[in-house]
Amino acid sequence: MERRFRIGGSEVAGDARDLGERLAEAFARREHPRCLCCPDGVPMYIARFGDRHILKRMPGTGPQHDVDCDSYEPPSGLSGIAAVEGQAIVENIEDGTTALRLGFSLSKVAGRAAPAAGESTEASEAKAEGARLSPKATLHFLWDRAGFNRWRPAMAGRRNWAVLRKFLLDAADASMAKGKPLAHSLYIPEMFDAKREDAISRRRAEFLSRAIQSNGNRRSLAILIGEVKEIAPAHLGARLIVKHAPRFPFMLAKDVERRVKKTFANALALWDAHSESHLVAVATFGIGPAGVATVEAIALMAVNENWIPVDTAYEAMLVERLTKTGTGFVKSLRFNLPSGQPMASLVVTRAVGESTALYLIPADADAAFREKLADLIGESGMPAWVWDIAKGPMPDLPS
Repeated sequence: MERRFRIGGSEVAGDARDLGERLAEAFARREHPRCLCCPDGVPMYIARFGDRHILKRMPGTGPQHDVDCDSYEPPSGLSGIAAVEGQAIVENIEDGTTALRLGFSLSKVAGRAAPAAGESTEASEAKAEGARLSPKATLHFLWDRAGFNRWRPAMAGRRNWAVLRKFLLDAADASMAKGKPLAHSLYIPEMFDAKREDAISRRRAEFLSRAIQSNGNRRSLAILIGEVKEIAPAHLGARLIVKHAPRFPFMLAKDVERRVKKTFANALALWDAHSESHLVAVATFGIGPAGVATVEAIALMAVNENWIPVDTAYEAMLVERLTKTGTGFVKSLRFNLPSGQPMASLVVTRAVGESTALYLIPADADAAFREKLADLIGESGMPAWVWDIAKGPMPDLPS
């Protein structure tokens, strides 16, 4: 839909040439423009990044926007974000930044072992109570902010690694972690181009020299987000090769490789089974004295050919069916939510003012899971579609 905003008492198109100038003036006035996706409008706030000014959704107002609006967000209670917003994710509408509390370290003391895998066990996740983001939850946050868990038919063919990199870095630039923009620690490989390989390698080296520094026996770590090309055996563990940086391997110790294969078995199985899928890695890493990148903590996320995250083959099947029928949807992300806690798999956005939450009940779901799901559906106040996998094939989709 064409976006329009009310700024300074007049309407402005979302693609107006002077939009940036109007936003800068409104920012100076501390004005809250309104998104005109619905009759009464929805308040927004303005964030400034360097010399750029952009509009952002006010916290908690996502469901108030029209379902076709880029600022629409399903009720937070339907996904894992409800457990972390306000605690591990804190919005500052005055300066437009988002403060993140990370549950993993961005530094390492020489000789001290780091956690092997970037996703906690169920017990430790429950103990954390959403107060800090795991590596995978951090990836979910950036994926959500960049809009890659959303789908509309018009998006077909418009997503590649260059697009993902741009929007993920924009999201990281607006997020503060451990006192500095997350983008300062985030390495996302540039889209590979053999003709520009030397320039790309030079920019990577310049970034790493800033991001990874030593202070006595403590050295800082960087964060990788990259598409996995292969995890190959090495003499002392495994070698993680990411696409677009094929000549810059990331080394995994044997215990890291072992725990990754166990913790992220589902993601690895989905990647292996579906030739068009992608596997995205998020990892903290340092550079040793030999100049070799070594992974400290890592998490994996399977996505389909359109870069929509999927947790199971059933969910992938549902996403494929919705895509083929031209249905718009928002994919729920789990963040720190344990797998035994139910949430909506997706929210479909078929028409103005109409949304339906789609739920999948695993084949091994127990009575406690089903009871929690019934409570969630009742509290949401949203029409529900349920696929009980143990009872047979996918039901007809909402009409």
